Amino acid sequence: MTLTDLFWGIGDLFTNLLVIFDENIGFTFIFNTILVLGGFFGLFYWLRQQIKFIKEAKDNPNQLK
Repeated sequence: MTLTDLFWGIGDLFTNLLVIFDENIGFTFIFNTILVLGGFFGLFYWLRQQIKFIKEAKDNPNQLK
């Protein structure tokens, strides 16, 4: 198995899963909106956590760098 086979397999898996969602959900605008908003929420949460960790690192001079 090569890396190309792995990536094609992952792509086929997502294609089949999304076809199932498309057939069962029907009105995909709501589903897509939920996914996009969830992605933005996760991004902003992660960025806030990174800011907190950077401040903690600046305040602690006894850490390994």
